[in-house]
Amino acid sequence: MAIGFLTVLPVGPIRPGPMGAARAYFPLVGLGLGGLLAGLDLAASQVLPPPVVGALLAAALLVLTRALHTEGFLDTCDGLLGGRDRESRLAILRDSHVGAFAVVGGVSLLLLKWTLLVGIPETERIGLLVLFPCLSRFAMVTSMSVFPYARTQGLGTAFQVGAGWRQLATALVTAAVAAGLLLGIAGLILLAIATGVALGLGLWIRRLLGGMTGDTYGATNEIAEVVVLVAGLTLIQLTPEFVGAPFW
Repeated sequence: MAIGFLTVLPVGPIRPGPMGAARAYFPLVGLGLGGLLAGLDLAASQVLPPPVVGALLAAALLVLTRALHTEGFLDTCDGLLGGRDRESRLAILRDSHVGAFAVVGGVSLLLLKWTLLVGIPETERIGLLVLFPCLSRFAMVTSMSVFPYARTQGLGTAFQVGAGWRQLATALVTAAVAAGLLLGIAGLILLAIATGVALGLGLWIRRLLGGMTGDTYGATNEIAEVVVLVAGLTLIQLTPEFVGAPFW
């Protein structure tokens, strides 16, 4: 269910009903997406210049995820920045039209991702490419586990039914092991940063909406991807001794 919801991969239709148990595997799906990105990067970089490869990676992530999280980010930009109170923000989030905040936010998001993907150095490129989609999806699990849902109905309610702290623990173990093996101490630092992004955004969104929605889950993923990439590049440049250093 996690693969079918989070990706475009043909693993069969998602059955209706509770999907809370599936969120335990969000980071594992993120690792799979990161592996596909790393494979594409290895193949494309043999014949194409880095700016083109970066654009292909950003486009591939959109295609592989059906732009699900990006759409949530766009709606969140319109709803949180364009609404005046809780009711108007929730109404805007349900509106299928795209406003000015969504356009500006979407352009900024894609530009940032493209620039960051181009800028990953060769020495740690594979590790960061594989890891960042995993950590951003752990950030979504954190939001789902810590903060209430703002509506009684909506796409995200299915992930609240049948879920508990066991799913968060499973997701945390997956993300922590992947982070430590791929980037060592730096990976664990990035995991902490992704968690901080989820908690910080969640507190802000709960103040504005009273809780999370499916769109804000997607926005959390997109923002966490960018922040993890920025932090990863910073760690590689400023503290190279942490990158790849054993976490044990």
